[in-house]
Amino acid sequence: MEVTVNKTRLSLVQGDITKQATDAIVNAANSSLMGGGGVDGAIHRAGGPAILDECKQIVSKQGRLPAGKAVITTGGNLRARHVIHTVGPVWHGGNQGESDLLASAYRESLKLAVAHGLKSMSFPSISTGAYGYPVRQAAEIALRTVVDFLRQEQPLAEVVFVLFDAESYQVYAQALKALTGKNN
Repeated sequence: MEVTVNKTRLSLVQGDITKQATDAIVNAANSSLMGGGGVDGAIHRAGGPAILDECKQIVSKQGRLPAGKAVITTGGNLRARHVIHTVGPVWHGGNQGESDLLASAYRESLKLAVAHGLKSMSFPSISTGAYGYPVRQAAEIALRTVVDFLRQEQPLAEVVFVLFDAESYQVYAQALKALTGKNN
């Protein structure tokens, strides 16, 4: 599924984010930036030790990365030149600022891509794995945040949401259709 927002192609695909050839892929990291399970572990494994080395340097300079913030490293052995690491919120029922933190994780990742002159980036579904964020709510926040950002900014040519499974893809497709009124 694909739509255009202010000259930026926004698309949804089902697949493996570590295989994306966009300028950057976004890692749903934990605050230690040391790798872990799910998307985070897959990116660290596929990208090799250069990513972890840069993450260690970042943490030694600034400490753990808080939820809603983002940093950028090399892509190591990935097809993407860069990895933008962001920490999404852990779901605690939705009344502890989770939606604001999730929106911030997407917004900060987009700002970092623009600041580094990148033209394309790929997002996973942040916080919907081990952090337990319900996919439907997460999809609405993610897509609304990205679409709002793209309506104000024009430097990105492409933003891709890479959804790991068919169920997540369908939820994101429904949310994108509801948000944009487009059905393709």
